[in-house]
Amino acid sequence: MERREFISRILKRTGITVGAGAAVTAGLVGYYQPRRELYSPENSVVGGSEMMPVGKRCIVVGGGLAGISAALELAGKGACVSLVESSGSLGGKLTGWDIEALGERMPVEHGFHGFFDQYYNLNEMFASAGIKDDVFDASPGYPVLFRQRPAETYGQTPKVFPFNILSVVGQSRSLDIASFLRNYRGLLPVVSMFGYEYGKTFLDYDGIDFMEYCRKGEILPAFVDTVLHPFADATMNRMEVLSAAEAIRYFHFYFMGSPEGLSFNITNRDCMTALINPLEAKLRELGVTVLSGHRALSLRVEGDRVAGVVVQGAGSSGETFHVNAEDVQNAGWTSIVSREGVPVLVKREGGGYLAFDARCTHMGCPVAPDESGGFFCPCHAGRFSGSGDVLGGPPPAPLVKLSVKSVDGVLVLHSSEGGGGTAEQLLECDYCVMATDVRGTRQIVANSSLARPDFEKSVADLGEADPYAVYRLWLEGPIDSASFPFYTVSGYTYTDSISLYSAFQEPYVSWAAQTGGCVVELHAYAIAPEDMRPEEEIKVAMIAEMHHMFPETEGARVLHELFMIQSNFTRWAPGEHAGRPGVETPFPNLFLAGDWVRVEAPVFLMEAAAFTGRMSANAIFRQEGVEQVPLPIVPMDGIFA
Repeated sequence: MERREFISRILKRTGITVGAGAAVTAGLVGYYQPRRELYSPENSVVGGSEMMPVGKRCIVVGGGLAGISAALELAGKGACVSLVESSGSLGGKLTGWDIEALGERMPVEHGFHGFFDQYYNLNEMFASAGIKDDVFDASPGYPVLFRQRPAETYGQTPKVFPFNILSVVGQSRSLDIASFLRNYRGLLPVVSMFGYEYGKTFLDYDGIDFMEYCRKGEILPAFVDTVLHPFADATMNRMEVLSAAEAIRYFHFYFMGSPEGLSFNITNRDCMTALINPLEAKLRELGVTVLSGHRALSLRVEGDRVAGVVVQGAGSSGETFHVNAEDVQNAGWTSIVSREGVPVLVKREGGGYLAFDARCTHMGCPVAPDESGGFFCPCHAGRFSGSGDVLGGPPPAPLVKLSVKSVDGVLVLHSSEGGGGTAEQLLECDYCVMATDVRGTRQIVANSSLARPDFEKSVADLGEADPYAVYRLWLEGPIDSASFPFYTVSGYTYTDSISLYSAFQEPYVSWAAQTGGCVVELHAYAIAPEDMRPEEEIKVAMIAEMHHMFPETEGARVLHELFMIQSNFTRWAPGEHAGRPGVETPFPNLFLAGDWVRVEAPVFLMEAAAFTGRMSANAIFRQEGVEQVPLPIVPMDGIFA
């Protein structure tokens, strides 16, 4: 369809005149509506047996949503599944842990999560574990707080095209439909986003970032600031470094090609209790061997197949690392990454050295020295003494102490015996699904002798987005001006969203009712390199931003706080898509799953994880002649493709 014809049809079918708002009319032709469909790859096979052959051993590495998804499907059809997870709990970015706060045990997690209606595969996974709708509440709206102008609130938008996009424009105070439609040149790239088509979109736009796409297209700046920028930030990648093609796919999935509109749900209790614990219970019910606290080190290859996975228990002995002695400072602890890519802590003492494996025993985040002389985990506020013992937070075990030998200027660090774990073991398999995050996948592939240079390079080239920060605050007073549980934020240096946990999630709702306080969480989605500062400076800046958004918080005393910076979301940089590894690999029995895996289907974030987990299971089913799992998706193409 010509774009001029598109504008004409909008006006004719909606009866919109200059300055009037969008309204649903009886003349809208249903042909142009996006519809849910099923993904059908070229190699899909219909039919097959109901169950896997007896005794087929499948190892799934990674206990996040992708790994859980794959394990559920494989075990559900009779495979013997072992799920290997390096941390002490499943869930990946949905995992949670308890902390001591104000004399109580309270659950915390990595940040706020919204569960959209078009998360078809993820929602089916929840349903398969018996997770009921009562753990979710519908979000009352999608408000955006701007630094320089009044807030915009987007309610439950229509699911009918073109009124979904016109509704967003119509609900905005800073946009009006007349100026939006009059800006014809800048409207063309917006219309092009309705023409999403996987191959063509990535061919045309993967080479530029999304900000450049908006500038080149002369998109109305108010539309960029009001709609595109705040929504694009939720990819956890800044617009300036986000592939334009990935951004277009993102908007197609979440809005422009979705039959579901902007509606999403939030959990009324922590995600660990509401979602991950029931999923783990379902895995165990299906007979899955859950090996949490076990680190997959490498793949064992025999011929053209993966014969097994080398696994080590948490805190186990047997690992050896190397660092240059000259890199260790003369006083205090030195945080350094070994030649093997593992963070370690080394200190000179009495003519010799002390050393620890710097990976937190909770989820493997690197710990750092703190002012007390001990160590602090910035991911989940774990604290260790100078001797490596746990002082507080979620870590289940002390840091692993390393023996040190100096050989020709190189320090050879070795895990101490009796570290509380188990020795390396080989888990043999008929099939393997690698469902770890980018960092974990890179490490395992680098440690394996695969002799597949192209594949190894495609994995090594994967990257992580800029670091994100989560800052949860227990305040002594309420935020009376906050009428929504969640806000997207635009125009601030750090804060990209704000969640009022005391407005929607237990036990924080009850705590607020008892104390008169509130619990608020500030989230920085992706901190630009030039904005990285010491932790205390970032915290001060984020609190100042909160005061600007909600002035009544300026006089509220902070009773407790939790701050963490992490870097584990997928990078979607321009030009990277074609080189990403897909679900299938050069090994016929090795498959990949995760939101970072290249797929044709329009999926993103948590739904991409669940979707690729199912895809990897389907690839195994296809080889074994087993009936495959249907994969529901939003439309493959935009309505103008």
